[in-house]
Amino acid sequence: MNRRPEARGGARTRLRGMVRKEFLQILRDPSSIAIAFVMPVVLLFLFGYGVSLDAKDVPLALVADHPDTNTSGLLRAFEHSDYFTPYHYADIQTAMQALRTQQVDGIVWLREDFSRRLLSSADAPIGVIVNGVNANQARITEGYIQGAWQSWLEHYAAAQGRELEAPVMVEPRVWFNAALYSRHFLVPGLIAVIMTLIGALLTSLVIAREWERGTMEALMVTPIRIREILLGKLIPYFILGMGGMLLTVVLARWQFEVPLRGSFLLLLLASALFMLVALGMGLLISIVSKNQFVAGQIAIIVTFLPAFILSGFIFDIGSMPAPVQFITHLVPARYFVSIVQTLFLAGDIWPVLLPNAGALALMAAVFFALVRRRASKRLD
Repeated sequence: MNRRPEARGGARTRLRGMVRKEFLQILRDPSSIAIAFVMPVVLLFLFGYGVSLDAKDVPLALVADHPDTNTSGLLRAFEHSDYFTPYHYADIQTAMQALRTQQVDGIVWLREDFSRRLLSSADAPIGVIVNGVNANQARITEGYIQGAWQSWLEHYAAAQGRELEAPVMVEPRVWFNAALYSRHFLVPGLIAVIMTLIGALLTSLVIAREWERGTMEALMVTPIRIREILLGKLIPYFILGMGGMLLTVVLARWQFEVPLRGSFLLLLLASALFMLVALGMGLLISIVSKNQFVAGQIAIIVTFLPAFILSGFIFDIGSMPAPVQFITHLVPARYFVSIVQTLFLAGDIWPVLLPNAGALALMAAVFFALVRRRASKRLD
């Protein structure tokens, strides 16, 4: 009758010893601390300040064949824009040469009949030439030019005491990220990449490290059970990963001023769920490979690169080919990126949160089932 409480007490003691051993191993290995706490800061500052999908200070050539009041008014609209750095050229040939030599990324050309056609028929097209080498930059630049042109037309019509004649009046409303800052989109998604790096990459080394150092044989002859070994490996890295996540959220919220419109508790729960998935992937890789170098390479290829490329963190999944879109459903980071971007920018949108959380829970169950199946207290 007294053996079962004693067994439970022995299991707790063995588990505490295993957790303590793993924490000591982490403290003795500076690379683990660096990946958990230094790497998130480096990545956040790199993507927060160094990487931007916005077009700012675009060098723009302005050419007016016949300068007058009307052309000066339009060109001032580009000069006062925060999106352009204007350069004036006397003729279109010089401006085109500047475009070829990459001194400017676009040209706005007002031909000599601009004012005459504007006053006579209100039909005065402008010439726009954009460098299309970077297709995304070209589309954004073209949109900014059209916006500046439309704004000037509205002011011109108001100065003439008449309404702007247009068949369609567009009143755009941008939800969730009204300022269209790419930083607000990138930084939340980066949390998924960082947690994948901490959870999967570090955990992929823990069992392999024991095999390489010959300490796994010593563990095999102790009374400790395989589930206690696995828990002892997982608990420290779960705490480490959640600590890295909290550091990332603090920096995202107060350093980069990304709004958190959803519940912090939901963010914490979703992060814990995703961390379990990442730990399950890493532990499975570690059990299968039994070699630290091989385990690290597999973890980068199987977990980190898909989280970076196929999760929607940077590249829009809807724009990918159909076969690649199908593959993204196998990437856990896809679901977590959707959750964190929704919680940060939109709020507690349950039709988005619940299906993605359900997918993560299913993946966590599958990975840990595979881990339990593959893990055994044997030397073969």
